[in-house]
Amino acid sequence: MKTVVPQTLRKLGRAAVSIGAAGLVFGATTAHADTTLYVGAYGGSFEQMLKKDVIPGFERANPGTKVVIVPGDSTTTLAKLQAQKGKAGMDVVFLDDGPMYQAIQMGFCGKLANAPVYQDLYDIARFKNGNAVAAGLIATGIAYNTRLFQSKGWPAPTSWKELSDPKYKGKLVMPSIKNTYGLHALLVESKLNGGSDANIDPGFREMEKIAPNVLSFDPSPGKIAELFQADEVGIAVWGNGRVQALRQQGIPVEFVYPKEGAVALSMAMCAVDKSANDALAQKFIQAILSPQTQAILAESQGVAPSNKKTQLSMAVAARVPSPAQIDKLVRVDWDIVNAKRAEWTQRWNRQIER
Repeated sequence: MKTVVPQTLRKLGRAAVSIGAAGLVFGATTAHADTTLYVGAYGGSFEQMLKKDVIPGFERANPGTKVVIVPGDSTTTLAKLQAQKGKAGMDVVFLDDGPMYQAIQMGFCGKLANAPVYQDLYDIARFKNGNAVAAGLIATGIAYNTRLFQSKGWPAPTSWKELSDPKYKGKLVMPSIKNTYGLHALLVESKLNGGSDANIDPGFREMEKIAPNVLSFDPSPGKIAELFQADEVGIAVWGNGRVQALRQQGIPVEFVYPKEGAVALSMAMCAVDKSANDALAQKFIQAILSPQTQAILAESQGVAPSNKKTQLSMAVAARVPSPAQIDKLVRVDWDIVNAKRAEWTQRWNRQIER
């Protein structure tokens, strides 16, 4: 997709406080600047949520501002950043945490401006050096087929170590290392067996024990839904939001936070370095972190709020990681992992996914 070049930002007037149509609190400009803010964001339901529930309020609170979504997954958006380097382009980007750390290392993300909302975030939502922040938090853990488990008389899984249990032979979905869920599984198995993000050998040894149980390495949501629905698969490494999506389809599946800890996956965002619209980009990020928008994200996308002050209904709270579960999420050192991922992918293809 061709990246549209935004107009030059005109000088903004002094901010005042205004409440947008979506109930969000933003600083409204007194001058009617003719400014377009380009936001690289996930497509699909996420894009529609922003357009319907977030952007109208932001535009009303900032007269003369128009927000344009440049849709794409993390890989596509990162590639666009690389293509536009040194040129005008996107002002804000949403990326998964792994690609976001790559973007930071490449110098694409500027520093976040100081704002009161950052004091209200969970520690795990903060990125080191202050170049990015998590808009929401997802947990990678274990999904299991309640109908199949009941028919087999199996207790619900509780540990990552159970993935190698022979009773699951041919009943496990393990996403490929090319997928974040599969990479998370490799990292956590390494840590549980004496390794670390920097010492991955124990993880590969454990994955060799798990591999005979794997029915599919295909991470596509449609394929996994089909396998669960047909009772062809009993257990999978998956995210809490994905599991909720399966449940909404009537598929008998539950999500488990393993006792050793689920792995954190951040839906991250940053202001693009040297954006002509930096002040507005900073305000947009702060708006996303407001409790009101955080509640919208949780309900629409199944992500846990990054802002501790977010109030959720009981129904929504039951679908996302709780504050106690957020505190137990396992962090990934993406600076180490990103440097090794290509090498690990080749090794995975040789040793695991054969």
